Amino acid sequence: MKYMLLVLLHFGIFSVTHAQLTMLPNGGNKKASVSEWVGITNVTITYNRPGVKGREGQIWGKLVATGYTDQGFGTSKAAPWRAGANENTTIEFNTDVKIEGQTLPAGKYALFIAYDPAECTLIFSRNYTSWGSFFYDPKEDALQVKVKPVALDNSVEWLRYEFKDQKESSATIALEWEKVSIPFKVETDYIQTQLASFRRELRSDKGFTWNAWVTAAQFCIQHNTNLDEALDWSNTAISGTFIGQKNFQTLSTKAQVLALQGKSSEADAIMKEALPLGQVADVHQYARMLLTQKRSKEAFDVFKLNYDRHPNEFTTNMGMARAWSAMGDYKKAIAFIQKAQPQAPDKLNKDNIDKSLKMLQEGKDIN
Repeated sequence: MKYMLLVLLHFGIFSVTHAQLTMLPNGGNKKASVSEWVGITNVTITYNRPGVKGREGQIWGKLVATGYTDQGFGTSKAAPWRAGANENTTIEFNTDVKIEGQTLPAGKYALFIAYDPAECTLIFSRNYTSWGSFFYDPKEDALQVKVKPVALDNSVEWLRYEFKDQKESSATIALEWEKVSIPFKVETDYIQTQLASFRRELRSDKGFTWNAWVTAAQFCIQHNTNLDEALDWSNTAISGTFIGQKNFQTLSTKAQVLALQGKSSEADAIMKEALPLGQVADVHQYARMLLTQKRSKEAFDVFKLNYDRHPNEFTTNMGMARAWSAMGDYKKAIAFIQKAQPQAPDKLNKDNIDKSLKMLQEGKDIN
């Protein structure tokens, strides 16, 4: 038996180390992770959730000490709260961001809070691997910001992080526990990070299709930015080696860029080439765009082109109703909208037709 034990030890079948079994976190806390996108920036918070557990009124300023404290262990004699329980709370950004208006580089950080009922200090520490804040060192801070805590009407039993007031390039993240919320604003330079992403991805396998180049150019059109680059991208979509195609999408994208650059005659020439290649819906939407630009005569001509190619269809009948309405001839507009009425594909369109017909009968433009 002794010989067998020696053999087992020799071959490493018995380990002198012992792995930890998977169990609930100490203190009955809950492990959690929340991740959301702000623009195209991924923000991930990993934390442990303590519960109030009947300690109402004993959390803030007591269980969570005010300011910095000596926890009696580790090297820190002035440690902030770990913004959760057990292991460090960590927060990670895959691009540079701004926290409360201050720049924080992309990366992973420990999130600490020095609580104060009037003004809390949020600390983003480069040391995210330590357990808790026992070894907190201010020299490792990447950023500190001041924020005001907010009273909550309803008590939150388990500590949580919530993403609120979300916009295209910003969101507010709030730590909520018991009746206190500690919010902080995260902002991204969405346009620049998106453009940088396009530049990387267009050089990868994702760039081997004209659609990708149109998508990138359309982003610039929608945000009226980097138009010279957008023109290059639209040209690649049209005539790039292996991938270029002349179709309505590629040509109309280039025309839109040229129009934003003030090159109207060049844009119109490209659109004349694009229109015969467009589907019914494509041409209809372009004509509607012309209406928003107050180019009623040009819109009329495009609606008429679409109707001549696809007569007496729901979309083209509606197009001619809009065309005549824009020209002020409501009688002819009514005739076309009445033709479209029985062709409406769904209730939403039927309701819109009824509304538009009533407007025309009252002598009002439907555009």
